[in-house]
Amino acid sequence: MRRRLIFVVSILVSLAFLYLTLRDVPLAEVWAGIQRAEIGWVILGFIGVFGAQATRAVRWCGLLDNKIRFAQSFHILNIMMMLNQVPLRIGEVARVFLATRYNVPLVTAATSIVVERLIDVVIVVVLLAISVARLPNVPPLVAQTVTLFGAGAVITFVVLITFARYPTFAHRILTWIETRLPFLKRINLVKRLEEVLDGLKPLTHWRSAVHALVWTVIAWTVSLATFYAINRALNISGIDLILFAMMGVPLVAFSLAIPVTVAALGPFQGAVRVAGDALGIPVVDSATLGFLFHGVTVISYAVMGVIGLLTLGVSLRDVMPADQTSEET
Repeated sequence: MRRRLIFVVSILVSLAFLYLTLRDVPLAEVWAGIQRAEIGWVILGFIGVFGAQATRAVRWCGLLDNKIRFAQSFHILNIMMMLNQVPLRIGEVARVFLATRYNVPLVTAATSIVVERLIDVVIVVVLLAISVARLPNVPPLVAQTVTLFGAGAVITFVVLITFARYPTFAHRILTWIETRLPFLKRINLVKRLEEVLDGLKPLTHWRSAVHALVWTVIAWTVSLATFYAINRALNISGIDLILFAMMGVPLVAFSLAIPVTVAALGPFQGAVRVAGDALGIPVVDSATLGFLFHGVTVISYAVMGVIGLLTLGVSLRDVMPADQTSEET
């Protein structure tokens, strides 16, 4: 019963986002636009998804101190992305489980994911800050605000890494704050702080930090190039396609954080629509782009995920939680 309820809610959430995104869009024109897409650029889009996964696999190997090989990391990430298309995004759980099959400690696997997410959040915020500041006719106050917001994200990240390197200093600051604001003790900030600092420990070593940051930049550059390729496939012109990618890809990343959807259908298209509206792109073009880009990513994740399952010799029953693979009443 619980699984069915989650599935129904996910469908409703996806339909709600689709309605908000497409309520003024002629769907016949969207379908016609997809059919006219240049196949060469679409193929480059598929290659881009593959490349983004490969570069992220290299990053993850480094964060795990090369405890697993690149091929294993790549296939595990592909399985994760395939499973993240189902409601509640259970791919991360499967990812940790699969890593432990190769003698990676559970805590190490989970910590590496925390580090990845923190770095990616900073990149997303910075990209959005830069793109919003570069929008045409954006008010100076808005440009300055988002620029400060992006700088603040970077500074916060650096401060957290410093705290992870010198945890005693961080605890002293927290103790000082709690003595002046006693009510904060109720939410056990000390434990929350320790969890965050433990997750950031791999970045306190310069080799690991450089490896993670460099490959993060490469991975996001490939993702931006993939978005650019899909734009070219649809012959969208008259705008700054790089700026469009710098805004569209981070917004899509934010949309994927919604856990109860069907393969992010709805929020994904909505994110592209928001970016397109900000740049004055016709709604038909942004809607068409949203569906084509989404289709390329979902098909890529499905194919590469199945290949990953076959290569690693595991089944869906092996990597999915019991309540997802058995009927509940």
